[in-house]
Amino acid sequence: MAYRRILLGIDLRGQSELVARRAIEVAQATGASLTLLHVVEFIPVDPAGEALLPPPVNLEEELVASARQRLETLATSIGLGDADRRIEIGTIKHEILRVAQEIDADLIMLGSYERHGLALLLGTTEKSVLNAAPCDVLAVRLNPNT
Repeated sequence: MAYRRILLGIDLRGQSELVARRAIEVAQATGASLTLLHVVEFIPVDPAGEALLPPPVNLEEELVASARQRLETLATSIGLGDADRRIEIGTIKHEILRVAQEIDADLIMLGSYERHGLALLLGTTEKSVLNAAPCDVLAVRLNPNT
C-alpha cells in the first residue's frame, strides 16, 4: 500500500532542504500529500512563574514568526508552494506525534544526525518518535558537520 499522507518534521537548520527534497521524492513516488511541520520548543520559565527574559520581550511570538518565514522560504525555494505548512509550539516529540495523529499520517519523515559520545546516551528525537509513532518513520541521514 502506498503512503497517502506524509508528515515532514523539519528543524530548519542547515540540511533542511535535503530532508525536504527526500520527502518530495517519496511523496511524488507514492502520490502522497505532504505536510511540513516545525516545532518551536517551549520558552523556559523559572519556578516563580516569571519568564527568564524581560517582560516586554515576547520571544515566543518572535520565534514563531521567524520560523514561519523560514519555513515559507524553504517551501517556496524547493517548489512546495501548495504543501501544508504548520508551526506548533511545544515539545518536538509530542507535537510531531500529535500532528501525525491529527492529519492521519501514514509516514513521518525526519532528519537524523549522527551522534557520538554522550549524545548517544541521551537519546534522540528521531528515536523517541520512532518508538511512539502511530505509523512508519523514515529518518534521512544527515552529516553533522554541515
